[in-house]
Amino acid sequence: TEAIELANDSPYGLLAGVWTEGLSRAHGVADALDYGMVSVNEYPVTFPQTPFGGTKQSGHGREQGAEAVREFTQAKNVNLNLG
Repeated sequence: TEAIELANDSPYGLLAGVWTEGLSRAHGVADALDYGMVSVNEYPVTFPQTPFGGTKQSGHGREQGAEAVREFTQAKNVNLNLG
């Protein structure tokens, strides 16, 4: 819709807010928004267990939660022949 296009046209993408009575609409709009966080029917709330961060010019990666661990580590496969 036009509202989503206008919101996504921003060079920033830290947080968007959605106010609606429809749960399926909230999921659809949240999925369509190019933002790192979306609050539905509430003001922004963050918890240490959940990822925090934006998209576009609003950040580089995620802080907090398991996503933060992935941002600061690199997986490596090491094979050992012990015999």
